[in-house]
Amino acid sequence: MSLYQASFRVRHECPYRDLSERYPDLTIREWYLSECQVLEITSADTPTEQLLEDIRDLGTVLHESVDDAGVHVVTQSCLCSLEGSIIERFEDHACLYQPPTVHQQGWEHYTVIAFDEGDVRSLLTELDADRDIEVLSKTALSEQQVPHSMLTPVDQLFEGLTDRQLAALQLALENGYYEQPRKTSLRDLAAQTSVARSTFEEHLRKAENKLLTNAGQFLRLLTAMSSGNPLQVDRDAPAVDTAD
Repeated sequence: MSLYQASFRVRHECPYRDLSERYPDLTIREWYLSECQVLEITSADTPTEQLLEDIRDLGTVLHESVDDAGVHVVTQSCLCSLEGSIIERFEDHACLYQPPTVHQQGWEHYTVIAFDEGDVRSLLTELDADRDIEVLSKTALSEQQVPHSMLTPVDQLFEGLTDRQLAALQLALENGYYEQPRKTSLRDLAAQTSVARSTFEEHLRKAENKLLTNAGQFLRLLTAMSSGNPLQVDRDAPAVDTAD
């Protein structure tokens, strides 16, 4: 079965069109999470105060780095509704949106993947009716070429984890608990918190269980694209001892 990938850019009235037109060296990358919108804004030029002010007006600044190498800002804003958005049009035509949306020089750049070439054509025809559009590429893909990033929405991976479970998981990861050999112990990790060792271990184990359960559906999709089982014993081949 073939898949079809289309990359195109559109120009229409949108909050970021004016900004990216006024600052041609600016790149805005846009992600949609469950209830918020995250923007990564970069430029190799030293920004003016007016540019920084315009960027800060886009939402809550999560990160800002400004130096002679340019500017790098990450903002977050409320995503009240996607009703009537171009993303909904993708879904109406059975096209899978591949984030992020990239805004440059007054254009929005999108990439979608569909299971039928006709779905791509009908989507592009509809978009052409009410906005400027330029098709950059249309390509047939094999299943093995589907980008893994499409299969793993971040908010789904961490669905159901509590704030304490996420904090325990992050602490363990940052302190080398999952490295081989381990660089810390459960006792040492718990000592950095205000909870008992047994409580910390419970938070961590529940986080691991939920994370692996959530990842399971994506793991099955990924392994379904592989041929054979690398752990399956080939009785005709010599035994190889490897930890990879």
